[in-house]
Amino acid sequence: MILAETPPTPTRPPEPTAPRSRSTNAADDRSLIVASSAGDLVETRRLLSAGANIHAINETGSTALMVAALANHIEVGRVLIAAGANVNAKDSSLENPFSISAVNGNLEFLRMTISAGADVNSINRFGGVALIPAAERGHVEIVRELLRTRINIDHVNRLGWTALLEAIILGDGGARHTEIVRLLVAGGANVNLADGAGKTPLAHARDRGYREIAAILEAAGAR
Repeated sequence: MILAETPPTPTRPPEPTAPRSRSTNAADDRSLIVASSAGDLVETRRLLSAGANIHAINETGSTALMVAALANHIEVGRVLIAAGANVNAKDSSLENPFSISAVNGNLEFLRMTISAGADVNSINRFGGVALIPAAERGHVEIVRELLRTRINIDHVNRLGWTALLEAIILGDGGARHTEIVRLLVAGGANVNLADGAGKTPLAHARDRGYREIAAILEAAGAR
């Protein structure tokens, strides 16, 4: 007598793993940007835990990290970066958290974005890198920090100006801009790279009566 095989006992398929909860409430996304702009660390953390979209943007294309950078809310920025905020995302004016920090002279926030992988050669709406407006605005420590990176020291923007040219043309010839010229020259800036009209940094310095800046350039071989 041949016994039939006993059919296997049917088993239930495993329950699908539930995805991590994410808020579908656009109000939470907007609130995250508002809380980050206000420097409200507790609310920022709460909204992130609730699943607010860290990549959400407002009407100007700004993310939570961008508005935190604009207001220099360092701890909020740290929390957002740890949660995965994109340090290279740009708003409608082509600024990002890194460039915002450089332009506004916020050194600690700048360092935080660099550590998080900021593209130091990102191009702004003027066709320049962040070193150029930092030099123009006289942000000595920002320039010093940027020169420690792989930023293009001789990048030319759409105005035909480098960081060295902007420090002279748009600077005031005072102690801060003089120190920036010194840093740029020591960092290897091309002292003979002229503007779009063929005018050199030395010629601009002499025309403005910036004697100390002219002396720095001359010592570096400027013509």
